[in-house]
Amino acid sequence: MAWAHSHQGRKLIRYSMVSVISTGVSFSAIWILYGSHFVKGVIWATLIGNVIAAVPSYYLNRSWAWGRHGRSHFTKEVVPFWTMSFLGIAFSMIGAAFAKDLVKDHHWSHLTNTALVSFTNVLSFGVFWILKIIVFNRIFHDHTLEEIDEELRVEEAMR
Repeated sequence: MAWAHSHQGRKLIRYSMVSVISTGVSFSAIWILYGSHFVKGVIWATLIGNVIAAVPSYYLNRSWAWGRHGRSHFTKEVVPFWTMSFLGIAFSMIGAAFAKDLVKDHHWSHLTNTALVSFTNVLSFGVFWILKIIVFNRIFHDHTLEEIDEELRVEEAMR
């Protein structure tokens, strides 16, 4: 419990919640776009669904998880975030292509295909989750976590 109340713990919990939200947004977008035949191809549905989810992910991570406000710094925040996002999206697209081939080989239904594509997308997010937190911690932080945790320990000791 003490760790959950530390700056690092609160940040990780917030980052996790943003990940849950953005994964839900991408999962829903892919399910709606591909499942309803609005977008015919799994690759395009995966790309569009993940780009849609990346927008709130950036703003929630920046402001809520890392506490950054004001104007975004293009080269220090925006470019690294979208670079990591597109790497994750590319990985998701590989998973979508795998799902498409698997369904084609087994002649499964469109509903099964939609579920499999959505699942591979969630799995892809899981793989990149740890890497992203390391990168996002570097691009959005103002102080090192150790400095902030030390300040919190001093404040708690003074109470």
